Amino acid sequence: MSIVAGSGHRPDKLWIGDYSGHHKLNPLRAWIRSRTRDKLTELRPIHVISGMALGFDQDLADVCVDMGIPFIAAVPCEGQDSQWPPEARVHYQKLLKLAYEVVLVTPGPYERWKMQARNEWMVDHSSDLLACFDGSQGGTAGTVNYADKLRRPIHRIDPNELRRLLSAGAAS
Repeated sequence: MSIVAGSGHRPDKLWIGDYSGHHKLNPLRAWIRSRTRDKLTELRPIHVISGMALGFDQDLADVCVDMGIPFIAAVPCEGQDSQWPPEARVHYQKLLKLAYEVVLVTPGPYERWKMQARNEWMVDHSSDLLACFDGSQGGTAGTVNYADKLRRPIHRIDPNELRRLLSAGAAS
């Protein structure tokens, strides 16, 4: 049985908006959630660790709730949600209440370095990494690189895969 940490892109990088309408699913987001379910079914984790950021992190937590998989909310700092739209903040607080455990990785307010500290904490406390990662630079790339350095198995969901499938379908 594994412990899976999840890391992935924010909504803007996934081309799915700003999450002010968190409940709305577009085809890419629905596809990512479906692939997440498939990966979790395959990996059969005893629990999952989510960094709780907008985008893939919260979608991962939502999928865990739907599948009955306990998840740990790895919160990088106090007030992680302080700059988010009101609807996103409500959903975040709901997810925190549904978490198996909430871990505040670094006390105090937001500082940029705390995001990577959270990401490293998640990898350090897991056996596998599930990454929604398109290969671009950013926090997810840093997490993937750190997991690779520690020789953790990395299970990737590449959003570009759906874009390629849709392009191929349009061309035929």
